[in-house]
Amino acid sequence: MNEETKETKVKLSAPWTIYTNQIKALFKQDKNVNVVYDETNYTIKIYVNGETKAKAIRALIPATKQFGNIEVKVDVVPSNVENMSRIELIKAAFEGNPALHDIATGELFGQTIYYAVMEKRVVQYFNDDISDANGICSTLYQDLAKEIFGEEGGVYFCTTTNGYPIVR
Repeated sequence: MNEETKETKVKLSAPWTIYTNQIKALFKQDKNVNVVYDETNYTIKIYVNGETKAKAIRALIPATKQFGNIEVKVDVVPSNVENMSRIELIKAAFEGNPALHDIATGELFGQTIYYAVMEKRVVQYFNDDISDANGICSTLYQDLAKEIFGEEGGVYFCTTTNGYPIVR
């Protein structure tokens, strides 16, 4: 019996392309956000409906990201934000985006901490992962948010669980 094997072409993506794909995956379900990559100018443009949402995203995502000798610019239209806490920025950035399940609070050593509780869903984007037959990265919204926004200011990203109440 002669069996044919399916051959997969391995492609390699630049780190800035993977970063763009991460941002696209994080906002894929949000009808108010459109992410476009300008390959020629190394610019990620994030078009946002809603001024508050755009301001929040601008405040959370750095205006530039360095990848070796390549600098990628991130333009959010419109941009700039003032006088919003980090948790308010996250709420505004995810307004209408089903990736965010809820916001929870807790106390730790007398400090209030916040949890952006993300939906429990596998998110996929192309990143030329050679351990995957299609070069796809499978991850969670929580991991994308941590990578793109970072965790600071007493705000953490986690994933919702089935059957467990959110502690407030």
